[in-house]
Amino acid sequence: MKFFAVLALCIVGAIAAPLSADQAATVRASWAGVRHNEVDILAAVFSDHPDIQARFPQFAGKDLASIKDTGAFAVHAGRIVGFISEIVALVGNESNAPAMATLINELSTSHHNRGITKGQFNEFRSSLVSYLSSHASWNDATADAWTHGLDNIFGMIFAHL
Repeated sequence: MKFFAVLALCIVGAIAAPLSADQAATVRASWAGVRHNEVDILAAVFSDHPDIQARFPQFAGKDLASIKDTGAFAVHAGRIVGFISEIVALVGNESNAPAMATLINELSTSHHNRGITKGQFNEFRSSLVSYLSSHASWNDATADAWTHGLDNIFGMIFAHL
């Protein structure tokens, strides 16, 4: 029963402050410019926050330059960026809130089970925004749209951790 209460709160939270159509279009447009940079995005996260890299057994303790061009790195980067792409495709349409809640709750559960902290999620967010702001078309409206969307998503993640 507790699970359903948390799920309901997460869905309500996502619907309570959904992105406007303009904000969703802004997020999708900026993401389109970087969504194929999977390896570079994950490398930026690992470079900024080696503690996150250390959480991945296959990458822990290894020099980033030596793993960045490996198949294992590309596959994992593809999974992470693929998740973000799924969420970006769903934003801006209230009828997608249950699908978003399902994806985000699955992510929350799997990462909670691995001991990932709110701090590490915030580190990831910081690196993602830094990457986006320097590799995508970026202005105040883009920053506001991403902040709004990420606040919604991370609020849902944190409610489930």
